[in-house]
Amino acid sequence: MSSLLNIGLTGLNAAQAQLLTTGHNITNAAVEGYHRQSVIQTTQTPYYAGVGFFGQGTKIAAVTRQYNAYLESQVLTSSTRLSELTRYEAHISQINNLLGDTTSGLSPALESFFQGVQEMAANPTSEAARQSLISTAEALVSRFQTLDARMSEVREGVESEITSTVAQINMYASAIAEMNQRITLAQVSGPTVAANDLLDQRGQLIAELNELIRVETVEEANGSISVFIGSGQGLVVGSTATTLAAVRDPNDPQRNVVALVSQSGVENILPEQLLTGGALGGLLAFRRETLDVAQNSLGLIAVGVAEAFNAQHSLGVDLDGVLGNDFFNSPTPQLKPAVTGATATITDYSVLTASDYLLTYDGTNYALRTTAGESIALTVDAGPPPSFSGGGLQITLPNGAADIPPHGLLIQPVRYAARDISVGISDPRKLAAGDPVGAALTVGTGNGTLSDVITGVRTLSVNGIDGNADGVADFTALGLSFDSATDTLSMSGGGMLYRFDSASQSWVAGGAYDPDVDSSGVLFRYLSDPADDPADPAAFAFEFTAKGSWSDTTEVSFAPTEAGVADSRNAVLLGALQTTKLMLSGSSGNATGTFQSVYAGMVTLVGNKTREVQVHMKAQEALLTQATDARDALSGVNLDEEAANLVRYQLAYQSSAKVMSVAQTLFDTILSIAR
Repeated sequence: MSSLLNIGLTGLNAAQAQLLTTGHNITNAAVEGYHRQSVIQTTQTPYYAGVGFFGQGTKIAAVTRQYNAYLESQVLTSSTRLSELTRYEAHISQINNLLGDTTSGLSPALESFFQGVQEMAANPTSEAARQSLISTAEALVSRFQTLDARMSEVREGVESEITSTVAQINMYASAIAEMNQRITLAQVSGPTVAANDLLDQRGQLIAELNELIRVETVEEANGSISVFIGSGQGLVVGSTATTLAAVRDPNDPQRNVVALVSQSGVENILPEQLLTGGALGGLLAFRRETLDVAQNSLGLIAVGVAEAFNAQHSLGVDLDGVLGNDFFNSPTPQLKPAVTGATATITDYSVLTASDYLLTYDGTNYALRTTAGESIALTVDAGPPPSFSGGGLQITLPNGAADIPPHGLLIQPVRYAARDISVGISDPRKLAAGDPVGAALTVGTGNGTLSDVITGVRTLSVNGIDGNADGVADFTALGLSFDSATDTLSMSGGGMLYRFDSASQSWVAGGAYDPDVDSSGVLFRYLSDPADDPADPAAFAFEFTAKGSWSDTTEVSFAPTEAGVADSRNAVLLGALQTTKLMLSGSSGNATGTFQSVYAGMVTLVGNKTREVQVHMKAQEALLTQATDARDALSGVNLDEEAANLVRYQLAYQSSAKVMSVAQTLFDTILSIAR
């Protein structure tokens, strides 16, 4: 009877274990990260009784959780990528909406500004038109500053999020390390005796950590899990967690980078390209790929507008006959860290790009490259003081290599340009709408006018035009005459005359002009310094187009433009800057972009990237759903199934109890016989 009683008791215990596990599954069905548990039930070792083997009931072999490493890995991979894209999309949408707005974007302000230039060109002596131009310039500057301020706010938010995300990563790492220790102690009997609930809790911690940064895991023999990030840096090894820190970038103190802190406290900066996946990866990628490029592009346009407008404005004269000053206060490049006595100036804005530069010295050679790693041709002048030219910049360092930190000197030519640009002229009379060189027909041909023989008088350089240093063009009048015997134009008063040869596309010395062949127009340039390059004169120079039937009696005089005349030649050239390709010349030396096209390119880049991220995000959501469904089909709790199991195990419990009841009845029967 005792055997039958024991068999019933083992069944009772087994059914109770099944009921406990089923109840545990039901009550934890809504717990994130919980895996359905199952009781593994086997038979007891039977005993031999001569005629055969008789069973001795059942026993519980183990309580396992339904877990598949491959399916879990698929969920983690999709989850970390989706988290990265979600965080990226949340920030890039702000930039996309900011730049693409038809009212608050830069395009309307640029158009309004150049419309003001055109109005001044149409009415060069109008005080109202001149004041309107200054107002539209102020509005343009304000728009630059507003857009930059908004991007700076986004940048501050990103930097703050990087710091808080790193703190969360450290918290999860510590929790996983502690959980490793608890699991190791709980499974001291061996890996077959699994601490299922602790394993689920640790798995959920890893899943939540994986949403912050992509992790790789390796399970150790003692049941603990090592967690790695980046290119294999250990974040958790056994019960030890390594600390991450958000520290200041040694090249840019206003920028956070992620460092791995060793046990001795040394901070080893991790390349951010290796920190992919999760919220942190999304923040770093957004800052590197979109925010830096967008803010630098905005600054690049501000530099282009300021430099180009100032250069042309300085070639004109205002209503008082004074040579033009800078219309904009042009931004200057920033050096980080700041070096006392160092200067950085823009020498050619057309070759600038939306990049930051890094000047390095390896003990032998200097090198200049973008922060993305692209090499830039560098010219070094030993000085003193030493100076470095490349990428459209000239940097002067008082102490040369001693002023360059081991990690390099960061140069930001355009990062803060949109913030720092301002209008430098407040007096409408100071707008240089006219050209300093005036022309007059001193001796004519019949009833002809100046425009019959000369058009397009345009000053190319004003260096040396102000002989009295009073800000007024006071060069000696020049006379242009024609010799029919030699078919030659000549300039009296010194200097050199060059003719543009359309066949060779070059400048040829001399004033050859054939009225029978060239009457439709030939471009000439006058250089006050004969040694100058006609293609890029440094000293006082101007150009004009000779046309029509010149004769020996034709003579034109070039003299300083009188103050107060209705001259809009320079204003027309200022207006033409709107549609002239002046930027992004690259290595070819040929400019490929206008102000509007550079801005349109920036808007397109951000818009396309936004759309790309959104498309990938939707695809990743679908992949995560598929991976999660596949995992939950194995590991998830089905309440209907568990309810059925409750009934089944209840019946098993009752049946086992009935076996024990029968055993008891039989035992009582035997005892009654003895009585």
